[in-house]
Amino acid sequence: MRRQYSRHLHLSAMAVLSAYLVVAPARPAQAMHIMEGFLPLGWAAFWWAASLPCFIWGLRSLTQITQEKPELKLLLALAGAFGFALSALKIPSVTGSSSHPTGVGLGAVLFGPSVMTVLGGLILAFQAVLLAHGGLTTLGANLFSMAIAGPWVAYGVYRLFDRSGAQKWGVFLAAALGNLFTYAVTALQLALAFPASNGGVLAAFAKFAGIFAVTQIPLAISEGLLTLLVWNWLQVYATEELQTLKLLRAKA
Repeated sequence: MRRQYSRHLHLSAMAVLSAYLVVAPARPAQAMHIMEGFLPLGWAAFWWAASLPCFIWGLRSLTQITQEKPELKLLLALAGAFGFALSALKIPSVTGSSSHPTGVGLGAVLFGPSVMTVLGGLILAFQAVLLAHGGLTTLGANLFSMAIAGPWVAYGVYRLFDRSGAQKWGVFLAAALGNLFTYAVTALQLALAFPASNGGVLAAFAKFAGIFAVTQIPLAISEGLLTLLVWNWLQVYATEELQTLKLLRAKA
């Protein structure tokens, strides 16, 4: 009983600390995904239409988890708070967007990409409405890049390495590559909306991706290391939850 109380206390403390890191340093200036009104109306509507089916599917997955395994709710909150904290750390990059960690890799590894679509959507909506990060018209585009494309890549990378017995490498690369792919999709979204006069979409994509890479590659590596640290912490203080999710190896 005492061990269970200590475990819940540690999980709650991590979730609260992550949430505090989101709210305390929040400064709207220079802090956004693709900002409000930046995309043409047609492209904004397109990304909304592309994202909504994935979000609805994620809601079904999230509902199923909370109903069948209510003991995982605290870990779900932790995954969401971790995403909130990391994605609130912004570094100015190019006009109309910014570079920042995404925080979606951990949730994708724990619960799968569909659940992370919902958590990521809540993160983005919270930032757009209360922190002026991103926007409502561009929420569909930001949702597709950070909460759909990134988590699916993170989940696929983790599963690939986990099957080969390299679980920790899988966690690290899931977070790092999920981060990088998020920005590859963001660069593509910007390139499609604003093709270059010489070279079209490909030239614009190379420009946006090249500028993002300066800050995003070291950020992705840092996010991978931080996610691995949290994973190691969960193996100590959330063993029952990881066993429920069948993510804890027998030797641990």
